Amino acid sequence: MIKLNFPVYSFRFKNSENKVAIFDEIRKKFILLTPEEWVRQHTVQFLLQDKKFPKSYINVEKLIKINDLSKRYDVVVFQPNGEIFLLIECKAPEVPISQNTFDQIARYNLVLKAKYLMVTNGLNHYFCQMDFENEKYLFLNELPAHE
Repeated sequence: MIKLNFPVYSFRFKNSENKVAIFDEIRKKFILLTPEEWVRQHTVQFLLQDKKFPKSYINVEKLIKINDLSKRYDVVVFQPNGEIFLLIECKAPEVPISQNTFDQIARYNLVLKAKYLMVTNGLNHYFCQMDFENEKYLFLNELPAHE
């Protein structure tokens, strides 16, 4: 896997049937290591180690319904009151971040109502704060840490 634009984290790997799996601390199981999963696992470690979010606040790859379609978000971070603080969309490193990526996360956020958004392909990270009143998002230089 390629080096991503994150600090270096240590991961647990295992080989099974000529495939490599990476341990997901949140889901508590090994997941097939794909380029997108490599980005997702770095993102989770970034939240845990750098932004100091408690593990219990983080949720990975859950199904949501959007206009009667089943979709799956990559990562969310909850607040203690159960509201969603942060919604994250992860792409593989070779997938450029485009307007389509932002449109996708905006559609998800119509349902989830996260205060902050993060879009990353592991190489480029974008952070936004929602302005629900004016139906737009404001780009930030970095993500706020857990308080």
